[in-house]
Amino acid sequence: ALALLKALTPHFTAEFGIRPFIADEQDEALAIIATWTTDSDHHVRRLASEGTRPRLPWAMRLPKLVADPAPILPIIEALVDDEEDYVRRSVANSLNDMAKDHPDLVADFVERHAVGASKNRLWLLKHASRTLVKKGHAKALANFGYAPLTDVTATLTLAHDRIAFPGELGFEIHLSNRGAEPRTVLLDYAIHHQKKDGSLTPKVFKGKSLMLAGGESVDIKKRHALREITTRAYYSGIHRLEILLNGVSVANGDFDLIMPRDKTA
Repeated sequence: ALALLKALTPHFTAEFGIRPFIADEQDEALAIIATWTTDSDHHVRRLASEGTRPRLPWAMRLPKLVADPAPILPIIEALVDDEEDYVRRSVANSLNDMAKDHPDLVADFVERHAVGASKNRLWLLKHASRTLVKKGHAKALANFGYAPLTDVTATLTLAHDRIAFPGELGFEIHLSNRGAEPRTVLLDYAIHHQKKDGSLTPKVFKGKSLMLAGGESVDIKKRHALREITTRAYYSGIHRLEILLNGVSVANGDFDLIMPRDKTA
């Protein structure tokens, strides 16, 4: 069956088709799939990485590989420098899947493979680390030069502390490098949205990367739209804006969101 799916994959999608075999007979299936990493057809090589992803979207999950992805690491290792971007992107996505359950394992993998990395491999490693970077994983950030900052300070100013929905949250961040050495800064921010039960849940948004020279200060103005979207329900009440530098919280401020039904209350 796997041989047939291998033959079909240059013409049809097969990553969904091989997963039941991996789920039922993992060792035997992976032993066969591992031989595909040296195939001359890049569709077959991609099938080896894409079909074994622990959390492949819209496909059956592979619980054993979610719990322990070690059996597919040889496949990832074999394809990390594949000549096709199509394959490398799949490898990065597989590593990103693993990072959701085994963040330290992926951060360690990236650290090992970043030494002497080519431009293509470095892109792969960064793409593989996107979930870890967004969550502020210390080692993942350090892998790309974003070490914790002890000499950079941040001051946050909100344009308004009450915002009618739909509206816009305006804010300004004053960054200052009080040290003598230049510092690489990854600036992100999180909106802590109020839920129906009154609790707050954060959502991280990407900001920008910049270099601050020793003694340099900079002011950064941002705007965040608060509007109706299908993936989030908004509720009236106190929300929080949090500023993150290299994954570490350095400043925050609260604002009151007023929904339309409450404007006349």
